Amino acid sequence: MIDWAGRVVPFPAELVTRYRAEGLWGDNTIATELHRTASRFPDREAVVASAGRYTYRELDERTDQVALGLIRLGFEPGNRVVLQLTNRPETVLAWYGLLKAGLIPVCTLAAHRAHEIGAISRLAEAVGHLVDGGTSFDLVSFAVEQQHDHPTLRHILTVGADPDAKGVRIEDLYDVDTAAAARAAVRARQSHVDPDDVAVFQLSGGTTGVPKVIPRLHAEYWYNARAFAEAWEWDETTRDAHLIPLVHNAGVVCGMHAVHSVGGCLIVGTAAPSEALPLLVAEHPTDILIGHSHYTWASQPEFRPVAERLRTVIFSGAKVPPALFEAVESAGAVPGQLFGMGEGLCMVTGRSAPRQARLSTVGAPISPLDEIRVLEPGTEDEVAKGEVGELACRGPYTLHGYYDLPGHNAVAFTSDGFYRTGDLVAIRTIEGGCHVSVEGRIKDLINRGGEKISAEEVELLLLQHPGIQSAAVVAMPDERLGERACAYLVATDQPIDLVELRRHLDILGVAKFKWPERLEWRTALPLTPVGKLDKKRLSAEIGALVTAEQRTR
Repeated sequence: MIDWAGRVVPFPAELVTRYRAEGLWGDNTIATELHRTASRFPDREAVVASAGRYTYRELDERTDQVALGLIRLGFEPGNRVVLQLTNRPETVLAWYGLLKAGLIPVCTLAAHRAHEIGAISRLAEAVGHLVDGGTSFDLVSFAVEQQHDHPTLRHILTVGADPDAKGVRIEDLYDVDTAAAARAAVRARQSHVDPDDVAVFQLSGGTTGVPKVIPRLHAEYWYNARAFAEAWEWDETTRDAHLIPLVHNAGVVCGMHAVHSVGGCLIVGTAAPSEALPLLVAEHPTDILIGHSHYTWASQPEFRPVAERLRTVIFSGAKVPPALFEAVESAGAVPGQLFGMGEGLCMVTGRSAPRQARLSTVGAPISPLDEIRVLEPGTEDEVAKGEVGELACRGPYTLHGYYDLPGHNAVAFTSDGFYRTGDLVAIRTIEGGCHVSVEGRIKDLINRGGEKISAEEVELLLLQHPGIQSAAVVAMPDERLGERACAYLVATDQPIDLVELRRHLDILGVAKFKWPERLEWRTALPLTPVGKLDKKRLSAEIGALVTAEQRTR
């Protein structure tokens, strides 16, 4: 095991013992878990995409060969490799190949640039940089630039790159003649990897600045995925379509690892409907995860033939408009919701949850040993049941500290080890069960003359208007009140005016101080690289607009 002293906060020994005693944590690394699944289901499809498909036997053998190639390149156990990859089958091969070689993927995004990559790769002391060679931005040349004056970065690896491009192509590491040697090399390398050691570095979900690094361990990370699969009743017949970035926590946990933990098939698509829809029609997924970036086209007629054959549609990333929820239902699929974070905690509604819970909440934690509290922000005092407060959590797959950030960790956790998420939630009782409703972020508040307005609350109210498809409410500066609410909206057909919007809110009985006082109509709302609403960008935009208008008065 690598000596992470002072940089990685371990799970307390008594908790590790309990998690294993109760059958949650296993004794294998992720690479070994994949090999065990492949041994059980060698001829079943493991990965399907427009560009190719692999059975479990093929996936296991090819990732062994990738691992052997990486070992022969000189990579040592525990070396960190920064990933900037898109959704393609080679991404799955590279992922498991890295893990089989005993390396630690650092999960950045293809959209990250020097500001993020430079800081993250140095913090992680990355030795390798694996990039997608087929994107519009030249990530291969970018990787070359990142090596300049970097103290540890030595290797450039690629997928989808031209043969004459810089670096080593993962595709060139496949060699069927090395199958036996590759299996032996992986077995030897894995014998020195501890299941309680760091497997992956994920990143926090911040939209500005450099994200914090989250260490995920082999045993807890695989359990996280297995528990997710169990919550949705997945098995070897599951064909899970995944369209959001694979090299992201949701992509790993809810995509690759979850479906592969039960022997199912991962259908790898993209967010582009012109590419994704033909794939989905051809490959007959049983389940699909819909990110916010897919909400608009998932409600279109072209999606209905896909929805009619689906068992479950899992929504993630934003509140679900009732019309979209009903469209999925009318096609015969069961719609549900997911709440997850790179730091750990995952909550879902599950197929058997009451309809109202699946429509209006994110359900409950996926593990029986997950613990959640709803705290008065800034304190360790729990709010009354049903009231809104900050979500705090701990459990068998939730981190105990960010990587190498002791100062931040001191304030990010309660005195008894609950992680402060920064999310505002309330526990709702629906048909006798407790379900968590996400009410926004602590800082996603508008202070209008001392009255606090929850942006997400207003967004949900706006989405009940049939003329509004998407909504984002942000604070705009005001000389008298400090802040007022501005609503950025996408129309289902034609924009409505402010009078109609106020009539709608009046009918709903909404306090007037919560009403948006300005509307900005757009054809689409901006998203962060992981598909969440980019409200920081909208806040900056409206701030600049108001400032410019004030200057011209």
